[in-house]
Amino acid sequence: MSGGPSVSGGPTVGGGLSTNGNPVVGGGPTVHCDLAGLRERARAVLDPAHYDYYAGGVGDEVVLGENEAAFRRLALLPRVLRGRATRDLAVDLPGGRLALPVLVAPTAFHRLAHPDGELATARAAAAAGTVLVSGVASTVAIAEVVAAAREVDAGAAVWFQLYPHPEHDVTACLVRRAERAGCTALVVTADSPVFGRHRRDAEHGFHDLPEGLAAENMRDLPGGPPGGTRDIAMSPAVSWADLDRLRALTSLPVWLKGVLHPRDAVLAVEHGAAGVVVSNHGGRQCDLVPAAVDALPAVVEAVAGRVPVLLDGGVRGGGDVAVALALGAAAVGVGRPALWGLAAAGEAGVARVLDLLRDEFDHVLALCGGRDPADLTRDLVVPRGTGVSARCG
Repeated sequence: MSGGPSVSGGPTVGGGLSTNGNPVVGGGPTVHCDLAGLRERARAVLDPAHYDYYAGGVGDEVVLGENEAAFRRLALLPRVLRGRATRDLAVDLPGGRLALPVLVAPTAFHRLAHPDGELATARAAAAAGTVLVSGVASTVAIAEVVAAAREVDAGAAVWFQLYPHPEHDVTACLVRRAERAGCTALVVTADSPVFGRHRRDAEHGFHDLPEGLAAENMRDLPGGPPGGTRDIAMSPAVSWADLDRLRALTSLPVWLKGVLHPRDAVLAVEHGAAGVVVSNHGGRQCDLVPAAVDALPAVVEAVAGRVPVLLDGGVRGGGDVAVALALGAAAVGVGRPALWGLAAAGEAGVARVLDLLRDEFDHVLALCGGRDPADLTRDLVVPRGTGVSARCG
Protein backbone atom coordinates (compact mmCIF):
# COMPACT_ATOMS: atom_id res chain seq x y z
CA MET A 1 0.00 0.00 0.00
CA SER A 2 1.35 3.31 -0.96
CA GLY A 3 0.21 5.79 1.67
CA GLY A 4 -3.28 7.16 1.69
CA PRO A 5 -5.49 8.19 4.54
CA SER A 6 -8.89 7.16 3.19
CA VAL A 7 -10.59 4.29 4.97
CA SER A 8 -13.64 4.26 2.75
CA GLY A 9 -14.73 4.84 -0.78
CA GLY A 10 -16.72 7.72 0.58
CA PRO A 11 -15.63 11.35 0.26
CA THR A 12 -15.55 12.83 -3.21
CA VAL A 13 -14.20 16.21 -4.28
CA GLY A 14 -12.59 18.04 -1.38
CA GLY A 15 -13.68 15.35 1.06
CA GLY A 16 -12.02 14.63 4.39
CA LEU A 17 -11.51 11.69 6.76
CA SER A 18 -12.65 11.44 10.35
CA THR A 19 -9.67 10.25 12.37
CA ASN A 20 -10.75 9.24 15.87
CA GLY A 21 -10.51 5.66 17.23
CA ASN A 22 -9.14 2.68 19.57
CA PRO A 23 -6.29 0.24 19.04
CA VAL A 24 -6.81 -3.32 17.88
CA VAL A 25 -4.16 -5.66 19.22
CA GLY A 26 -2.28 -7.52 16.50
CA GLY A 27 1.17 -8.95 16.26
CA GLY A 28 2.66 -12.12 17.63
CA PRO A 29 5.95 -13.95 18.07
CA THR A 30 8.95 -13.63 15.82
CA VAL A 31 8.40 -15.62 12.64
CA HIS A 32 10.74 -17.20 10.14
CA CYS A 33 8.98 -17.28 6.79
CA ASP A 34 8.87 -15.55 3.44
CA LEU A 35 6.80 -12.50 2.53
CA ALA A 36 3.83 -14.60 1.43
CA GLY A 37 3.93 -16.43 4.75
CA LEU A 38 4.00 -13.15 6.66
CA ARG A 39 0.97 -11.99 4.71
CA GLU A 40 -0.95 -15.11 5.70
CA ARG A 41 0.03 -14.69 9.35
CA ALA A 42 -1.14 -11.07 9.16
CA ARG A 43 -4.45 -12.16 7.69
CA ALA A 44 -4.90 -14.59 10.57
CA VAL A 45 -4.40 -12.00 13.31
CA LEU A 46 -6.01 -8.89 11.80
CA ASP A 47 -9.64 -7.89 12.04
CA PRO A 48 -10.98 -8.74 8.54
CA ALA A 49 -11.99 -5.11 7.96
CA HIS A 50 -8.49 -3.91 8.81
CA TYR A 51 -6.83 -6.60 6.71
CA ASP A 52 -8.96 -5.59 3.74
CA TYR A 53 -8.19 -1.91 4.34
CA TYR A 54 -4.49 -2.68 4.03
CA ALA A 55 -4.78 -5.29 1.28
CA GLY A 56 -7.45 -3.72 -0.89
CA GLY A 57 -7.37 -1.31 -3.78
CA VAL A 58 -9.60 0.96 -5.75
CA GLY A 59 -12.49 -0.14 -7.98
CA ASP A 60 -12.15 -3.66 -9.36
CA GLU A 61 -8.55 -3.79 -8.12
CA VAL A 62 -7.14 -4.20 -11.64
CA VAL A 63 -4.14 -1.98 -10.94
CA LEU A 64 -3.61 -3.58 -7.56
CA GLY A 65 -3.00 -6.90 -9.30
CA GLU A 66 -1.11 -5.35 -12.22
CA ASN A 67 1.48 -3.79 -9.93
CA GLU A 68 2.71 -7.28 -9.07
CA ALA A 69 1.94 -8.96 -12.40
CA ALA A 70 3.97 -6.40 -14.35
CA PHE A 71 7.14 -7.55 -12.61
CA ARG A 72 6.39 -11.15 -13.64
CA ARG A 73 6.39 -10.06 -17.29
CA LEU A 74 10.01 -8.95 -17.05
CA ALA A 75 13.21 -10.99 -16.89
CA LEU A 76 16.83 -10.19 -16.08
CA LEU A 77 19.63 -11.02 -18.51
CA PRO A 78 22.67 -11.66 -16.30
CA ARG A 79 26.25 -10.72 -17.08
CA VAL A 80 29.03 -13.12 -16.11
CA LEU A 81 32.61 -13.05 -14.85
CA ARG A 82 32.42 -9.50 -13.52
CA GLY A 83 31.24 -9.72 -9.91
CA ARG A 84 33.02 -9.79 -6.57
CA ALA A 85 32.82 -11.73 -3.34
CA THR A 86 30.92 -9.07 -1.42
CA ARG A 87 28.63 -6.37 -2.75
CA ASP A 88 27.97 -2.82 -1.61
CA LEU A 89 24.20 -2.31 -1.47
CA ALA A 90 24.19 1.27 -0.15
CA VAL A 91 22.47 4.16 -1.93
CA ASP A 92 22.77 7.88 -1.22
CA LEU A 93 19.60 9.93 -1.67
CA PRO A 94 18.59 13.51 -0.88
CA GLY A 95 17.58 13.16 2.75
CA GLY A 96 19.53 10.09 3.74
CA ARG A 97 21.84 7.17 3.01
CA LEU A 98 20.24 3.74 2.70
CA ALA A 99 22.19 0.60 3.58
CA LEU A 100 20.07 -1.20 0.96
CA PRO A 101 18.04 0.22 -1.94
CA VAL A 102 14.73 -0.37 -0.15
CA LEU A 103 12.87 2.10 2.04
CA VAL A 104 9.59 1.76 3.90
CA ALA A 105 6.94 3.60 1.89
CA PRO A 106 4.29 5.72 3.62
CA THR A 107 1.27 3.74 4.77
CA ALA A 108 -1.52 4.71 7.13
CA PHE A 109 -2.64 3.69 10.60
CA HIS A 110 0.00 1.18 11.75
CA ARG A 111 -1.65 0.74 15.15
CA LEU A 112 -4.46 -1.09 13.38
CA ALA A 113 -1.81 -3.76 12.73
CA HIS A 114 0.02 -3.77 16.05
CA PRO A 115 -0.24 -1.77 19.30
CA ASP A 116 3.29 -0.39 18.87
CA GLY A 117 2.33 0.87 15.43
CA GLU A 118 4.72 3.28 13.73
CA LEU A 119 7.14 3.09 16.66
CA ALA A 120 7.88 -0.54 15.83
CA THR A 121 8.18 0.22 12.12
CA ALA A 122 10.56 3.09 12.81
CA ARG A 123 12.80 0.98 15.03
CA ALA A 124 12.99 -1.83 12.48
CA ALA A 125 13.79 0.54 9.61
CA ALA A 126 16.51 2.24 11.64
CA ALA A 127 18.05 -1.11 12.61
CA ALA A 128 18.14 -2.06 8.93
CA GLY A 129 19.88 1.19 8.07
CA THR A 130 17.10 2.43 5.85
CA VAL A 131 14.51 5.20 5.73
CA LEU A 132 10.98 5.11 7.04
CA VAL A 133 8.71 7.51 5.19
CA SER A 134 6.24 8.23 7.97
CA GLY A 135 2.80 9.20 6.73
CA VAL A 136 0.65 12.12 7.78
CA ALA A 137 -1.97 9.45 8.56
CA SER A 138 0.26 7.91 11.21
CA THR A 139 -1.34 6.81 14.47
CA VAL A 140 1.77 8.08 16.26
CA ALA A 141 2.91 11.71 16.06
CA ILE A 142 5.95 12.34 13.89
CA ALA A 143 8.14 13.55 16.77
CA GLU A 144 7.65 10.22 18.56
CA VAL A 145 8.32 8.26 15.38
CA VAL A 146 11.64 10.02 14.80
CA ALA A 147 12.61 9.60 18.46
CA ALA A 148 11.94 5.84 18.25
CA ALA A 149 14.14 5.52 15.17
CA ARG A 150 16.96 7.45 16.82
CA GLU A 151 16.86 5.34 19.93
CA VAL A 152 18.13 2.58 17.63
CA ASP A 153 20.43 4.68 15.43
CA ALA A 154 21.23 8.28 16.34
CA GLY A 155 21.72 9.05 12.65
CA ALA A 156 18.54 7.39 11.41
CA ALA A 157 16.80 9.22 8.57
CA VAL A 158 13.01 9.56 8.77
CA TRP A 159 11.06 11.33 6.03
CA PHE A 160 7.61 12.85 6.44
CA GLN A 161 4.86 12.32 3.86
CA LEU A 162 2.02 14.79 3.54
CA TYR A 163 -0.74 15.86 1.21
CA PRO A 164 -0.85 19.57 0.31
CA HIS A 165 -3.77 20.77 2.41
CA PRO A 166 -6.25 23.16 0.76
CA GLU A 167 -5.55 25.53 3.67
CA HIS A 168 -1.97 26.68 3.34
CA ASP A 169 -1.49 27.38 7.05
CA VAL A 170 -2.28 23.73 7.82
CA THR A 171 0.41 22.57 5.38
CA ALA A 172 2.85 25.07 6.88
CA CYS A 173 2.18 23.76 10.39
CA LEU A 174 2.77 20.16 9.30
CA VAL A 175 6.05 21.12 7.63
CA ARG A 176 7.26 22.92 10.76
CA ARG A 177 6.39 19.89 12.90
CA ALA A 178 8.35 17.60 10.62
CA GLU A 179 11.35 19.91 10.79
CA ARG A 180 11.20 20.18 14.59
CA ALA A 181 10.92 16.40 14.85
CA GLY A 182 14.18 16.05 12.92
CA CYS A 183 12.89 14.67 9.64
CA THR A 184 15.48 14.80 6.87
CA ALA A 185 13.15 15.06 3.84
CA LEU A 186 9.54 15.71 2.92
CA VAL A 187 7.50 13.58 0.53
CA VAL A 188 4.54 15.33 -1.06
CA THR A 189 1.88 12.96 -2.38
CA ALA A 190 0.36 14.49 -5.50
CA ASP A 191 -1.89 11.77 -6.91
CA SER A 192 -4.85 12.31 -4.60
CA PRO A 193 -7.04 15.21 -5.70
CA VAL A 194 -9.95 13.15 -4.30
CA PHE A 195 -10.12 9.96 -2.26
CA GLY A 196 -10.10 6.63 -4.05
CA ARG A 197 -13.23 4.52 -3.72
CA HIS A 198 -12.56 1.20 -2.02
CA ARG A 199 -15.19 -1.49 -2.38
CA ARG A 200 -13.85 -3.68 0.40
CA ASP A 201 -14.10 -0.85 2.94
CA ALA A 202 -17.65 -0.08 1.84
CA GLU A 203 -18.64 -3.73 2.22
CA HIS A 204 -17.24 -3.82 5.77
CA GLY A 205 -18.73 -0.45 6.65
CA PHE A 206 -15.21 0.61 7.62
CA HIS A 207 -15.34 4.39 7.50
CA ASP A 208 -13.53 5.45 10.65
CA LEU A 209 -10.79 4.38 13.04
CA PRO A 210 -11.72 2.47 16.21
CA GLU A 211 -12.19 4.49 19.37
CA GLY A 212 -8.88 5.59 20.89
CA LEU A 213 -6.93 5.84 17.64
CA ALA A 214 -6.39 8.99 15.63
CA ALA A 215 -4.22 10.42 12.89
CA GLU A 216 -2.01 12.09 15.46
CA ASN A 217 -0.23 14.43 13.07
CA MET A 218 -3.59 16.10 12.43
CA ARG A 219 -4.00 17.11 16.08
CA ASP A 220 -3.87 20.77 17.21
CA LEU A 221 -3.74 22.24 13.74
CA PRO A 222 -4.95 25.70 12.67
CA GLY A 223 -8.73 25.78 12.40
CA GLY A 224 -9.18 22.62 14.45
CA PRO A 225 -10.62 22.16 17.95
CA PRO A 226 -8.11 22.60 20.81
CA GLY A 227 -6.59 19.22 21.47
CA GLY A 228 -8.61 17.66 18.67
CA THR A 229 -7.83 16.47 15.17
CA ARG A 230 -8.63 17.83 11.75
CA ASP A 231 -9.67 15.71 8.79
CA ILE A 232 -7.08 14.78 6.18
CA ALA A 233 -8.43 16.83 3.31
CA MET A 234 -8.03 16.41 -0.43
CA SER A 235 -8.64 19.03 -3.07
CA PRO A 236 -8.51 18.89 -6.88
CA ALA A 237 -7.55 22.58 -6.82
CA VAL A 238 -4.07 21.83 -5.40
CA SER A 239 -1.52 22.92 -8.02
CA TRP A 240 2.16 23.32 -8.82
CA ALA A 241 1.92 26.73 -7.12
CA ASP A 242 1.10 24.91 -3.86
CA LEU A 243 4.24 22.82 -4.30
CA ASP A 244 6.24 26.03 -4.83
CA ARG A 245 4.79 27.52 -1.64
CA LEU A 246 5.59 24.36 0.29
CA ARG A 247 9.17 24.34 -0.98
CA ALA A 248 9.56 27.96 0.09
CA LEU A 249 8.71 26.94 3.66
CA THR A 250 11.63 24.59 4.16
CA SER A 251 15.25 23.85 3.39
CA LEU A 252 14.56 20.10 3.52
CA PRO A 253 14.68 18.16 0.24
CA VAL A 254 11.17 17.73 -1.15
CA TRP A 255 10.24 14.58 -3.08
CA LEU A 256 7.15 14.45 -5.29
CA LYS A 257 5.26 11.17 -5.03
CA GLY A 258 2.59 9.80 -7.34
CA VAL A 259 4.22 10.67 -10.67
CA LEU A 260 3.28 8.49 -13.67
CA HIS A 261 3.34 10.88 -16.65
CA PRO A 262 6.83 11.79 -17.90
CA ARG A 263 5.82 15.42 -18.45
CA ASP A 264 4.92 15.68 -14.79
CA ALA A 265 8.35 14.32 -13.93
CA VAL A 266 9.91 17.12 -15.97
CA LEU A 267 7.70 19.69 -14.24
CA ALA A 268 8.70 18.29 -10.87
CA VAL A 269 12.35 18.89 -11.70
CA GLU A 270 11.58 22.40 -12.97
CA HIS A 271 9.73 23.17 -9.73
CA GLY A 272 12.70 22.12 -7.62
CA ALA A 273 11.77 18.64 -6.46
CA ALA A 274 14.77 16.78 -5.03
CA GLY A 275 13.43 13.55 -6.51
CA VAL A 276 10.30 11.90 -7.87
CA VAL A 277 8.51 8.74 -6.81
CA VAL A 278 6.84 6.74 -9.56
CA SER A 279 3.74 5.40 -7.86
CA ASN A 280 0.06 4.71 -8.46
CA HIS A 281 -0.66 4.83 -4.73
CA GLY A 282 -0.46 1.06 -4.45
CA GLY A 283 -3.49 0.69 -6.69
CA ARG A 284 -5.63 2.72 -4.28
CA GLN A 285 -6.51 5.83 -6.30
CA CYS A 286 -7.38 5.16 -9.97
CA ASP A 287 -8.00 1.72 -11.46
CA LEU A 288 -7.23 2.85 -15.02
CA VAL A 289 -3.55 3.74 -14.63
CA PRO A 290 -0.57 1.58 -15.60
CA ALA A 291 1.38 -0.59 -13.23
CA ALA A 292 4.07 1.44 -11.50
CA VAL A 293 6.97 -0.48 -13.02
CA ASP A 294 5.47 -0.06 -16.50
CA ALA A 295 5.51 3.73 -16.01
CA LEU A 296 9.04 3.79 -14.62
CA PRO A 297 11.22 3.76 -17.78
CA ALA A 298 9.55 6.79 -19.40
CA VAL A 299 9.85 8.83 -16.19
CA VAL A 300 13.52 7.89 -15.83
CA GLU A 301 14.13 8.93 -19.43
CA ALA A 302 12.31 12.25 -18.95
CA VAL A 303 14.21 13.10 -15.77
CA ALA A 304 17.50 12.27 -17.53
CA GLY A 305 19.53 11.92 -14.36
CA ARG A 306 18.75 15.39 -13.01
CA VAL A 307 17.14 13.98 -9.85
CA PRO A 308 16.83 10.44 -8.49
CA VAL A 309 13.72 8.41 -9.23
CA LEU A 310 12.15 6.01 -6.73
CA LEU A 311 9.45 3.43 -7.39
CA ASP A 312 6.79 1.94 -5.18
CA GLY A 313 3.98 -0.46 -5.99
CA GLY A 314 4.11 -4.22 -6.41
CA VAL A 315 7.58 -4.90 -5.01
CA ARG A 316 7.33 -8.32 -3.38
CA GLY A 317 10.90 -9.64 -3.45
CA GLY A 318 14.54 -8.86 -4.01
CA GLY A 319 14.22 -9.75 -7.68
CA ASP A 320 11.62 -7.01 -8.10
CA VAL A 321 14.04 -4.58 -6.46
CA ALA A 322 16.73 -5.58 -8.97
CA VAL A 323 14.38 -5.16 -11.95
CA ALA A 324 13.31 -1.70 -10.78
CA LEU A 325 16.90 -0.58 -10.31
CA ALA A 326 17.87 -1.93 -13.71
CA LEU A 327 15.05 0.15 -15.21
CA GLY A 328 16.51 3.26 -13.61
CA ALA A 329 15.10 3.52 -10.09
CA ALA A 330 17.60 4.57 -7.43
CA ALA A 331 15.67 2.59 -4.81
CA VAL A 332 12.20 1.20 -4.15
CA GLY A 333 9.60 1.61 -1.46
CA VAL A 334 7.66 -1.24 0.13
CA GLY A 335 4.36 -0.61 1.86
CA ARG A 336 2.10 -3.63 2.32
CA PRO A 337 4.96 -6.10 3.03
CA ALA A 338 6.04 -3.96 5.99
CA LEU A 339 2.44 -3.98 7.27
CA TRP A 340 2.24 -7.77 6.98
CA GLY A 341 5.42 -8.07 9.00
CA LEU A 342 4.15 -5.59 11.57
CA ALA A 343 0.87 -7.42 12.02
CA ALA A 344 2.54 -10.84 12.14
CA ALA A 345 5.28 -10.06 14.64
CA GLY A 346 5.58 -6.37 15.42
CA GLU A 347 9.04 -4.84 15.13
CA ALA A 348 10.62 -8.25 14.52
CA GLY A 349 8.23 -8.85 11.63
CA VAL A 350 9.15 -5.59 9.90
CA ALA A 351 12.82 -6.40 10.47
CA ARG A 352 12.24 -9.81 8.89
CA VAL A 353 10.74 -8.20 5.78
CA LEU A 354 13.72 -5.91 5.33
CA ASP A 355 16.19 -8.74 6.00
CA LEU A 356 14.49 -10.91 3.38
CA LEU A 357 14.57 -8.15 0.78
CA ARG A 358 18.22 -7.38 1.55
CA ASP A 359 19.24 -11.03 1.26
CA GLU A 360 17.24 -11.68 -1.92
CA PHE A 361 18.45 -8.51 -3.61
CA ASP A 362 22.09 -9.24 -2.76
CA HIS A 363 21.69 -12.76 -4.13
CA VAL A 364 20.16 -11.56 -7.41
CA LEU A 365 22.80 -8.86 -7.74
CA ALA A 366 25.51 -11.50 -7.41
CA LEU A 367 23.80 -13.74 -9.97
CA CYS A 368 23.69 -10.80 -12.41
CA GLY A 369 27.41 -10.15 -12.05
CA GLY A 370 26.87 -6.97 -10.07
CA ARG A 371 29.14 -5.39 -7.50
CA ASP A 372 26.78 -2.58 -6.47
CA PRO A 373 23.36 -1.29 -7.58
CA ALA A 374 24.88 0.83 -10.37
CA ASP A 375 25.79 -2.40 -12.20
CA LEU A 376 22.09 -3.07 -12.80
CA THR A 377 21.45 -1.37 -16.13
CA ARG A 378 18.58 -1.14 -18.61
CA ASP A 379 20.10 -3.66 -21.04
CA LEU A 380 19.70 -6.39 -18.40
CA VAL A 381 15.88 -6.21 -18.55
CA VAL A 382 14.04 -8.13 -21.26
CA PRO A 383 10.34 -8.98 -21.70
CA ARG A 384 9.59 -12.62 -21.01
CA GLY A 385 8.72 -14.79 -23.97
CA THR A 386 10.04 -12.48 -26.68
CA GLY A 387 13.55 -13.78 -27.11
CA VAL A 388 16.83 -11.95 -26.59
CA SER A 389 18.28 -9.50 -29.10
CA ALA A 390 21.93 -9.71 -30.09
CA ARG A 391 21.94 -5.91 -29.73
CA CYS A 392 21.52 -6.04 -25.93
CA GLY A 393 24.27 -3.99 -24.37
